[in-house]
Amino acid sequence: MSIKQISAVTLAVRDMTRAVEFYKKLGMEISYGGGDSFFTTFRAGEDALNLILAPGRQHEWWGRVILRVGAVDEVHERLKKAGLEPEEPRDAAWGERFFHIWDPDGNELSFAEVLPSREET
Repeated sequence: MSIKQISAVTLAVRDMTRAVEFYKKLGMEISYGGGDSFFTTFRAGEDALNLILAPGRQHEWWGRVILRVGAVDEVHERLKKAGLEPEEPRDAAWGERFFHIWDPDGNELSFAEVLPSREET
């Protein structure tokens, strides 16, 4: 048996309406559910990011979801214009440019772009 891909990641949220509005500002489109639903799915290419309503959940950091994009600085600027407060983008030693943002429930999202290798420049 070999795993072919991760189909979806599911994050717990305390307020679905608030979470849905946040993820829509990120530019994601709903394929199931919505603000008044117990469970919502956003498409990310062929994969999915799910939100599940867990109103009594206490926040504990557990990891991050990394979303690959083509132009980190453009995404960063779009999110700022949408009224969100992402960290400033930075280059990483492992060859990516990235930034983080947290959703209203404290789930960490990272937007990352692969940098051209030094050999190509």
